[in-house]
Amino acid sequence: MTKGMLRLRFVEARKNAADAARASGDEPFSKHLLAFQFRDLRPKGASEMENLGDASKLLGHSDQQITKTVYRRVGESVKPVK
Repeated sequence: MTKGMLRLRFVEARKNAADAARASGDEPFSKHLLAFQFRDLRPKGASEMENLGDASKLLGHSDQQITKTVYRRVGESVKPVK
């Protein structure tokens, strides 16, 4: 699979997901999906992993600080208001 093929498939899948969200009446989520870029997958993968060491290995970093500073996008967990 070439980079171009992967890119086209990603764009098509993103469009299909946005169309499905729009069809279900969720226009804001549809717009959010269309704004999602292929390059967002790498930080998303690092952010979803609980263990920073595992995330660092997955991304191929020799220093966990790089993973923590650049790729981790995890906010603080808070309790709901109600």
